This record gives sequence, structure tokens and C-alpha cells, in this order.
Amino acid sequence: MDRLPSRVAVLACVLIAVVGCGGPPAISYTSAAPSAAATMLSFDQDAAGSPPKGSEPFAGQWVVRAEADAPSQPNALCQTGSATFPAIALTSTVYADSVITVRFKPISGRDDQAAGIIFRVQDKDNYYILRANALEGNVNFFKYAGGSRSDMKDGTAKVVAGQWQELRVEATGDRLRGFLNGQLVVETNDTTYKAGRVGLWTKADSVTCFDDLSVKPAG
Repeated sequence: MDRLPSRVAVLACVLIAVVGCGGPPAISYTSAAPSAAATMLSFDQDAAGSPPKGSEPFAGQWVVRAEADAPSQPNALCQTGSATFPAIALTSTVYADSVITVRFKPISGRDDQAAGIIFRVQDKDNYYILRANALEGNVNFFKYAGGSRSDMKDGTAKVVAGQWQELRVEATGDRLRGFLNGQLVVETNDTTYKAGRVGLWTKADSVTCFDDLSVKPAG
């Protein structure tokens, strides 16, 4: 009889794996850095074959490489590996209210063809995600807290594989809004993270390229 609660707990974690059994969110930042200025990353000055200078890869294989059709020539940042949630922090600057835009191209992936912006990043286990998925045809908000991902709000949109598109998130206070190619697709509210760093994200075996990341303080 003593073993039953443990078995039930394990089973519960398996059944709610999408939500996760991770711990509470870790909060590192509560306000923007005083020097938080607009940032534009085109990756064209970064060395090919490695992550961008000053970045912090969390998972996956992130490399700068030449892309013939990159929106700004010659380079893009591409995620070419496979992990549960490939992610990379690109800025050391902490932003609170902000508008973040990136160009992305889903290239391949049998399980997923995803592209995402991570924002208000505390560390590798705690942040928000705005994700577009070409296989599922959606743009969704997720929260990653204590190393576990939970679904916040889903939006339906046509995400085209093999083409450059634009993903944008507007974060103002607790209001989060997600756009695909300039069209509002999904919005939600959450108060967990008030400020943090900015980066990029994919899922599983997604091979995805990104270019022209723009971060602008809002307000």
C-alpha cells in the first residue's frame, strides 16, 4: 500500500507531460535594464559554423551559415540539430515591455517544423514562447516554467514550409500578442514573467533558419 501513492504520482506526471511536473518558475528579472535599447541582429557579421557572438545556446545545434535567400545577406542563424526544445538566448540585455520581430523559414522536420521567439527569459528553464508550426498550422503561446512547458493560448494560421515569414510578439505588462506576417493570430494574459532576455526556439527535429531579429522597447 505504501507504494501506491508513488506509482500514482509517476503516472500523473506521464499523463500530464504536456503541462509538466516541473517545479515553480524561477524569477531572475523583474524590470528592464536601464540601458535597454533597441537591438537588431542580422548575423551577417558573425562567423559561419558557430553560434552568434554573445549568445547562450540552451539546447539544440545553432549555427550561423550562408543562406542564398536570406532576407539580409549573406547569413542566417539556423537550428540543425534535434532536441526536445532547442533554444538559444541571443541578448544579455533585459527587456520588459517590448516588440520582438524575426524572419523565419521552416526547412524540414518529420515530427515538427517549428519556429519560435522566446522572451522574458530568466534562464534555460523559464521563459515565454511564441511558436509557429508549419505542420500543425498554428501560432501558439507557451510558458516554460521549472523546465516544463504548458500551453497558454492557441491560434490557427497558415505557416508555410520553405518560405521566409515574419513572427512578432508584443509584450506589454501582462498582455501578450502574437502576429504572423503582420496579422494578429493569438493573444493572452499572464503575470509570471515581467522582464527578461530574448532568444529563439524550435522543437524536436525542426530544421529552421532565422534572420533579422529586432527587439524594441515598448511604451
